[in-house]
Amino acid sequence: MIREIQVKSALSRSGLRELDYSLNPYLGCRFSCTYCYARYFSPREVGERWGEVILVKRNLLDVLKREVKVKKKGVVGVSTITDPYQPVENEFRLTRESVKLLLENRFRVSIQTKSPLVLRDLDLLIKYKDRVDVGMTITTMNPEKARELEPLAPLPQARVETLKRLKESGIEVWMFLGPVIPGNDFSRVLEEASKIGVRVVYDVLNYYPGLPFKPVSKSAWKEVEEQIRKMCKELGVQCHSEEEDWIQETKRRYNPLF
Repeated sequence: MIREIQVKSALSRSGLRELDYSLNPYLGCRFSCTYCYARYFSPREVGERWGEVILVKRNLLDVLKREVKVKKKGVVGVSTITDPYQPVENEFRLTRESVKLLLENRFRVSIQTKSPLVLRDLDLLIKYKDRVDVGMTITTMNPEKARELEPLAPLPQARVETLKRLKESGIEVWMFLGPVIPGNDFSRVLEEASKIGVRVVYDVLNYYPGLPFKPVSKSAWKEVEEQIRKMCKELGVQCHSEEEDWIQETKRRYNPLF
């Protein structure tokens, strides 16, 4: 079910230290990922019917046009609690027009998605490639496992090909290995990152009661993280946990723009 809503704000202060703002054109996500904690930060009807109900922020662009003129320039994450390039974007194009507005007004944009639909906007990304980066989330390279974890998301190989295309076009790209679920084979994901030549950001499963997974203990995560770092070193892949400061370094590089 797709329903349009009105909003009072477009840019929200981000709780992630690498971002100044977050922008979510939609609430809910059709990809229906079983591990996604965003359902707990969404309206009740969206969270209870995760993947089935999508709310479209009908007046988002009008609000954003006002905000980009008055808010301090910074890094905007698109998106943090939804996928900005889920199927509904084909019709409403709120992501494209929002990204265009932000870049035209000298904000920096960091896009995270699972969808090859981002390539539709390659013209825009190339034009402003000095102020945009794109991260592609890949949890597993096993298509059967991917269908289990991410029922309606594009398959992993399609995401790999998207990263290749973006990098070949001169766009700054990165791969998000997350959530890292103990017992899930992440080696092939890192191997693909090595082949493409992209850095990897990884993160532990964010557990909330009701998710079909067990919480990850600190000791278990430490062991898994050591395995990830060891493999990254062997493959020559630059790897960082989401908690580390590499994104802060990226932001400092772009300080003159702010």
